[in-house]
Amino acid sequence: MSYCINPNCPNPENLAYSQRCQSCGSRLLLRDRYRVMKALSQGGFGATFLANDQGLPGEPSCVIKQLRPSGSTPHVLQMARELFEREAVTLGKIGNHPQVPRLLDFFEECEQFYLVQEYISGSTLQQEVKHTGVFTEARVKQFLSEILPLLKYIHECKVIHRDIKPANIIRRDQDSRLVLIDFGAVTNQVTQAVVNHSEHTALTAYAIGTPGFAPPEQMAMRPVYASDIYALGITCIYLLTSKSSKNLQYNPTTGELLWENHVQVSDHLADVLRKMLEISVRNRYQTALEVLTALELEPYLESLSKSLVSQPNGSVKERTIHRLEDSGISNSNPSSVSSSVAQVAAAIRARRARITEGTGGVTHAKGTRQRMLTTKPTTLSSNGSGSQDQKSQAMRQLDSRNLISAYLKGRRDFALHNLNLLNLQGANLSEINFHSSQLQKANLQGSDLHSSDFGRASLNRANLRDSNLTKAYLNNADLEGADLRGADLSYAYLQNANLRGANLCGANLTGAKISEEQLALAKTNWMTVRPNGKRGLL
Repeated sequence: MSYCINPNCPNPENLAYSQRCQSCGSRLLLRDRYRVMKALSQGGFGATFLANDQGLPGEPSCVIKQLRPSGSTPHVLQMARELFEREAVTLGKIGNHPQVPRLLDFFEECEQFYLVQEYISGSTLQQEVKHTGVFTEARVKQFLSEILPLLKYIHECKVIHRDIKPANIIRRDQDSRLVLIDFGAVTNQVTQAVVNHSEHTALTAYAIGTPGFAPPEQMAMRPVYASDIYALGITCIYLLTSKSSKNLQYNPTTGELLWENHVQVSDHLADVLRKMLEISVRNRYQTALEVLTALELEPYLESLSKSLVSQPNGSVKERTIHRLEDSGISNSNPSSVSSSVAQVAAAIRARRARITEGTGGVTHAKGTRQRMLTTKPTTLSSNGSGSQDQKSQAMRQLDSRNLISAYLKGRRDFALHNLNLLNLQGANLSEINFHSSQLQKANLQGSDLHSSDFGRASLNRANLRDSNLTKAYLNNADLEGADLRGADLSYAYLQNANLRGANLCGANLTGAKISEEQLALAKTNWMTVRPNGKRGLL
């Protein structure tokens, strides 16, 4: 189908490869190469369309944004042209980041303005919540670990996004990474562009953000970098509750959103969210790095570092990131890694030093922070290799009884721990965080693990038979040879998980995020419930 983008067209749908619109006569091939297929969204300021680029082999998909000025006077057109060019320059500057759509083209045609961007295939976080349900605390932390470094990068480029919300964050199908879209509000030049107050137009009030997500100073056309922090906090509340801010009550005296009775999170995360959502800019976090430091996100360092802007020599950068964390920044070449990684690594090392020197492995944070196990995994072997002191300490902290006891007392974070061979059969461990932990040959048969985080965990040959893994997060988990017979994996997130030799006979995969290629590597039988709800083999 060819779609007409004339705002006044009564019937924009046309036959494929038509040259002109059958209703209004407008040309359908933009700039002699872009054929619009359908409308994606429309508003008072403009519209967004899905198109094919017929100027390239394979006619790849792209997104076209059409800016529609509210008037045709020379003053309005000139102001629109300036805003359009500023947005194009900004997108060109920040578009080198792997979590931002690339700017492919921009042009003016018939007094309307067009931006052509990379098309991101995937589901928005709003769609994800509606389809699979609310996020656990562990998944919200994972979300923040991926999006905060991106926000830090954008702010370092002197850009305020001004419209962060679940509908503008896509989980890309290709690699499951989060991508921030819709940079139509990136500039804060709208009010500055007005020369004569008597000539206000719709453009002067354009893109102040989405009501409910934008803080007061942004609604008053005074956005600052911390305005994006507030919107990100509101996004977290939506992920935890599936409720938009308009469905939550406000304190009529202070204007604060009353969200705390609707979520079940640790005091630590609640404190961070509370400060992200401060009405007063002065009391709010000022930078994304401040939020990262407050969250103490070291269990998610790997995914955090991979969310930073890519460099040509990715392997060198990755080695440098690990060297920064393990050996200290003074031993690294500062030019080989971005300042973002260096600052985050330095903050993590400083925190570790405080834990080691001040509390001997016990950490406290604002509120009622609980006693933590050591964060650095200790690898133990049956032949007694390694320090005897390390072995005895790890055995005390990480055996089945102590782990279950800590869980019953409210602890949920067991990321980056060595739990190999642990016997947790039949345990209730729902919403637990095993991110990047070692669980090789662990016995989790019949356990309740719904909504738990196993991202990047090693579950090689683990026994998960008849376990409840509904809505579990298993992105990049190693499940090679694992026994998942009869397990409930409905709506689990298994993207990029290694399922080679995994036994999925009789497992329920209804609604699970998993590819046919992954299933082809696993063992299935006629009792296996596939993602579409049907039983049977491939």
